Amino acid sequence: MRNEASNGKRRIELNGRTILVTGCPGFIGANLVLRLLKEMGGGTVVSLDNMNDYYDPALKAYRLGLVERAAEQSPVKHVFVKGSIADRALVDALFEEYRFDLVVNLAAQAGVRYSIDHPDVYIESNIIGFYNLLEACRRHPVEHLVYASSSSVYGGNKKVPFSTEDKVDNPVSLYAATKKSNELLAHAYSKLYDIPSTGLRFFTVYGPAGRPDMFYYSATQKLAAGKTIQIFNYGDMRRDFTYIDDIVEGVYRVMRGAPSRATGADGLPIPPYAVYNIGGGQPENLLDYIRTLQEELVRAGVLTEDYDFEGHRELVGMQAGDVPVTYADSAALERDYGFTPKIGIREGLRAFAEWYAGYYK
Repeated sequence: MRNEASNGKRRIELNGRTILVTGCPGFIGANLVLRLLKEMGGGTVVSLDNMNDYYDPALKAYRLGLVERAAEQSPVKHVFVKGSIADRALVDALFEEYRFDLVVNLAAQAGVRYSIDHPDVYIESNIIGFYNLLEACRRHPVEHLVYASSSSVYGGNKKVPFSTEDKVDNPVSLYAATKKSNELLAHAYSKLYDIPSTGLRFFTVYGPAGRPDMFYYSATQKLAAGKTIQIFNYGDMRRDFTYIDDIVEGVYRVMRGAPSRATGADGLPIPPYAVYNIGGGQPENLLDYIRTLQEELVRAGVLTEDYDFEGHRELVGMQAGDVPVTYADSAALERDYGFTPKIGIREGLRAFAEWYAGYYK
């Protein structure tokens, strides 16, 4: 079931395994579980999410419905558990019952701007919750722990593209600080307890049934309601937008290739630890992205052909906690897993616009 891959990773066969995916039915989590239900020939997938109201819980319920319908046609057993990773007793009970082979932690309090006014929830979920999972992986050893980090850890770094070799000691938001803390905690646990762990720095994920607090989604809702959208830093921003299918493909490949365990010259474990960027590698100008979004919303019938876009947008200054550019160097992901995100914004925003038209109309 396991062997050494040519890239130095330990291959993991997912069929028949028991996998915990936290943060499903969140955006990335739900799409990952749908992929697992499709690809695996058997086994068990446990989804864990607290279904909080950070954004409309109906959207999470919609995604959960997609997962549950897919599970009816899959040889994989799917179990949904409503609860928080910050609940130590619940996490321990799940690990005791299921003895997970792999854990994918996508549960987190997201959002850079929200963290400025609501710090407590970030400490609870992103720090305490992640610690609970690490402790559970220590007491019930797993073959691979994969967890979501974020491009926000690069903070105000001026050098682009961002590389995992860059220093990330200057976060500009509490959210970024918690994600960097996850990487540090995972490294410590990998070193101390020989837990294979891989962190993934996601770059601006978007797509159908995404998070309503993300710009492309919230802008669509405002434009559809005839409201004005604010474009930060007067539009002088670039983002490495990454379509959800590319993110899921990256996570799926990483799950099956864990960092190999090895012993150093001192006789102690070399941490089986890695961190990768997952980003499109093609930073898009925000104004170009908005123009493409507008065109696709018209094409999908969400907005009318004669919609007054200029009258419904306002250029404003930079918002606290934000950065002007994100740009991923994903060469290591290509080297070790043979994958680089490829879906462009035209294709991705068209899929979103068509989904939005169907979901809301």
